[in-house]
Amino acid sequence: MKPIVDAAWLADHLADVVVCHVGTAMTGPDPYGDYLAGHLPGAHYVSLEDMLAGPAAPVVGRHPLPTPTAFAEGLGAIGIDTETAVVAYDDRGGAFAARLAWMLRIIGQEAAVLDGGLGAWAEPLETGPVAAPPTDRVPVEWPAEALADADDVQAHLDAEGVVVDSREPARYRGETEPIDARAGHVPGAINLPFADNLDDGRFRPTVALAARFEPVARDPHAIVYCGSGVTACHNALAIEAAGLPRPRVYVGSWSGWSTDPARPIATG
Repeated sequence: MKPIVDAAWLADHLADVVVCHVGTAMTGPDPYGDYLAGHLPGAHYVSLEDMLAGPAAPVVGRHPLPTPTAFAEGLGAIGIDTETAVVAYDDRGGAFAARLAWMLRIIGQEAAVLDGGLGAWAEPLETGPVAAPPTDRVPVEWPAEALADADDVQAHLDAEGVVVDSREPARYRGETEPIDARAGHVPGAINLPFADNLDDGRFRPTVALAARFEPVARDPHAIVYCGSGVTACHNALAIEAAGLPRPRVYVGSWSGWSTDPARPIATG
């Protein structure tokens, strides 16, 4: 499965996939209520905070990966086994749904993000909860080759590798920091904001994504990060969609790096 699918493809394959509506408290006070008010047909609710992340802590960041067991139990509770193909969406251009699609793809499961998300679906929406028979899902370990920690980031930069900061330019430059401990970026990282993958809420064409990620093309082991390892997944999927090797994700991201006083920071 390609990392990004459009609404026409999904309409033709609804019977072949499980659709997941990814919600998060970062978008408002009642993300589950927003889901209940209108979602794609048959879509299950997936909470970013409850299912796609473990407990926040210094160094590991605001959204570390959950344990493989916790992830398996959460998916199994909504009927997703290891053979299920998944299409994830949100109402923010895939900013949060990309995390679920990336998590599944790195453990070898078919998964994609819906281009345009909720707004791209032209057919009637459903309301209310969606039930599914639970399944016993076998936990799958997170593959080390798909991930990076702070030491890996520093070592990669020391070896002149490419590290991408996926946040908006003002946070990268250190002009503002509304969430994390210190303002700035990892010294040596380049800024390719995830939002620039989109044009009017849809992913840019493959050719445009390939041009945008030309700085990444020279490094098959590139690393991407963001504020807390969520929107970096958007860049990871876009890089893969552009035909480039899937980058590693530094899941701790700036929320982890900035809490470690031993880590240098850069501004500007």
